[in-house]
Amino acid sequence: MKRLPDTELEVMKALWATGPDTPRSVLEDRLAPFGWAANTINTYLSRLAEKGFVAVRRADKSNLYTPLVTREEYLSFDSRAV
Repeated sequence: MKRLPDTELEVMKALWATGPDTPRSVLEDRLAPFGWAANTINTYLSRLAEKGFVAVRRADKSNLYTPLVTREEYLSFDSRAV
């Protein structure tokens, strides 16, 4: 496991709050205060999937995102890494 940049951590926080099989539109709503474009959020989600933090499942015409690492697992790792 690697330490996440602050931006990707914010995406993970939104995913942890919403739970499994979260559509991107819900994530975009939760992340709206940051003012990120949809493409930016998509880039962060792709990076998180590549790193093994997020699973992506295609459903109809949209992707659903599920966190593979729990908040507790990450915080435990992060506290040891510091």
